[in-house]
Amino acid sequence: MNLNNLLSQTDPNACGKHGMWNRRGILKTAGLAGLSWLTPLSGQLALAAEKSGKRPRSVIVLWLQGGASQLESFDPHPGKKIAYGGKAVDTAQKGVQFAEGYEQTAEVMQDLSVIRSLNSKEGDHARAMYNIKTGHRPLPGLVHPSLGAIICHEMPELKLDIPTHISILSNQFPARGGYMGAKYDAFKIGDPVNPVPDISSWVDKDRQDSRLKSLDLLEASFSAGRLSKLDEDRTLHQTNVKRALNMMSSDQLAAFDVKQATEEERDGYGDSAFGRGCLTAVRLVEAGVRCVEVTLNGWDTHANNQEFTRKNAETLDPAIASLMKSLKERDLYDETIVLVGTEFGRTPKQNGVAGRDHWPHGFSVLLGGGGIAGGRVIGETDPEGEKEEASDKVTVDDLHATIHKALGIDSSFEMMTPLNRPIPLSEGNPVRKLLET
Repeated sequence: MNLNNLLSQTDPNACGKHGMWNRRGILKTAGLAGLSWLTPLSGQLALAAEKSGKRPRSVIVLWLQGGASQLESFDPHPGKKIAYGGKAVDTAQKGVQFAEGYEQTAEVMQDLSVIRSLNSKEGDHARAMYNIKTGHRPLPGLVHPSLGAIICHEMPELKLDIPTHISILSNQFPARGGYMGAKYDAFKIGDPVNPVPDISSWVDKDRQDSRLKSLDLLEASFSAGRLSKLDEDRTLHQTNVKRALNMMSSDQLAAFDVKQATEEERDGYGDSAFGRGCLTAVRLVEAGVRCVEVTLNGWDTHANNQEFTRKNAETLDPAIASLMKSLKERDLYDETIVLVGTEFGRTPKQNGVAGRDHWPHGFSVLLGGGGIAGGRVIGETDPEGEKEEASDKVTVDDLHATIHKALGIDSSFEMMTPLNRPIPLSEGNPVRKLLET
């Protein structure tokens, strides 16, 4: 979603906060407001943030598009047949190893934990991406909100001129607002070395002011005799015009400009669009953005797996390590959850063209910051590649429930969808070991 989308964006289903608030207002009148499950989560979280005096937590998702091999990243089995010659390096956490090529990430292992037993029931790219990003499997006729959309919907609103949900270098599957409405879709940008698109007027100031005055007259005429407030709630047109204009002139746009970071900091992330995206993610979180997703493509390694994963590690390794260090230096680590995720892993055995195929049965993600314990390892995969199931299996639902718990969001909270069906934010169980700091 770029700024032109923002200007024309609508929210026709009105079933996010609007629908739920109306429903709760009726229930409150009926004397049922004391039930905890009827309390708006955003209100709970705002109160919690006010009491603690701390800034609300944010999430940074580093998305490895295509299905990153766990064996060539965070679950190596050096010396075993399934490694196919792959080597490993020791991490800062005793007894834990990462694949060769992740030396810098290994140094910050005390700030990250690795789930090596993530299990998904989806082995197709599109369905698996949907599953990981939303915490739900695809259903006909319904689009679930992504993790970032849920966070932005449920976390306290901040007075920001820039969007609170942002996707950097996104592909055809960016994070979506789903049934919460298009207003929670991620705002998309490309390589942060380039200016944010569509933030400058196409005409001079006088002509733009004239156009806006004409628009005001047209809207006033259209609203005459209509329930204008109801129309605004349905379309959010006037709201989005104001948001777009505020953003175009906001000082907060500086958060997107990586050129304002020191040369030393930029160099640490590596000379890549992804590295610049990770640096921008930190700057955006510091400005108050709730969720940033940064995508690194190139992990669909059905052929020449070792070659491609080694090349990707050259981009990913310095970016992860520098991001964690920047969060610490800016005092953001305790309020920022970092998830390094992918849609599924890769088969223990290689195919005939030195590639690895889809493997949703036991793959790896990194998780840290924002109340998540560091230095932990959850689950174990078979070093011989014979057993499909990993020990201490963690489901996709469990992963989302863990993040929700760390954020202070009640996963069991039910949202009312456009189909008039209540659906919980997650049906998983939090991984307690990751929350016991």
